[in-house]
Amino acid sequence: MTTQAGRLTAPIHVPAGATEGGDGIVVGDGPVIVDAYIDFQCPFCKQFELTSGPTLDQLVENRRITVVYHPMAFLDAASTNQYSSRAASASGCASDQGMFMEYAYGLFVNQPPEGGPGLSDDELIELGTTVGITDPVFEACVRRHTYIEWAAYVTARAVQRGVNATPTVFVQGVPVPANPQVIVAAVTAATS
Repeated sequence: MTTQAGRLTAPIHVPAGATEGGDGIVVGDGPVIVDAYIDFQCPFCKQFELTSGPTLDQLVENRRITVVYHPMAFLDAASTNQYSSRAASASGCASDQGMFMEYAYGLFVNQPPEGGPGLSDDELIELGTTVGITDPVFEACVRRHTYIEWAAYVTARAVQRGVNATPTVFVQGVPVPANPQVIVAAVTAATS
C-alpha cells in the first residue's frame, strides 16, 4: 500500500472477490449496496453478525442487495499478536477459496476475548478446515500473511470514509444503525 499525492493505492495482493477499489469483499449481486465495516476481534461485530447476518444472507439470496464486507484491523492493540490484521488476512485467503462468508462466520463464532492472544495461525488454518476449506493453498496463504497489507489498506480507506467504529453499516452510501430491522427498512426505501 502506497500513497501518491495523499491517495491510497491498493496493495499488490488483493483477494478474489474484492471490490474494484480493492477495499472489501463483494457478496451477492443485488441492486442495493450495503457496506459492512467489521473487525473480527470486535465483540459488537460478532453480535452484529449473529443478529443481522441471517437477514443479510436472506436479502442477498433474494437478490435485493450486494453486501460489501470491509474486514478492518482496528483492534490489533486489543490482542497480543495483531489478531485483527491476521484474521482479516485469513478471511482474504478464504475469499480466494470462494468461502469468505463461511469463514467470516466461523471467525465470529470462535472469536477470542479482547486483551489476550488471538487465534494462532494454526487455529486460523484449522478453522478453515472446519468450514470446508481443504486446498493447501489456503494454509500457505494464512501462514504467509498474504493479505496483511490489504487489511491495512481496507482500514485506511475506511478511516478516509469517516468510519471510526465497528460495526459500521451504510445502505446506498447512507450510514444506518447496525440493526437488521433498520437495514431492511433502508433497503426497502432505496428500492421504492
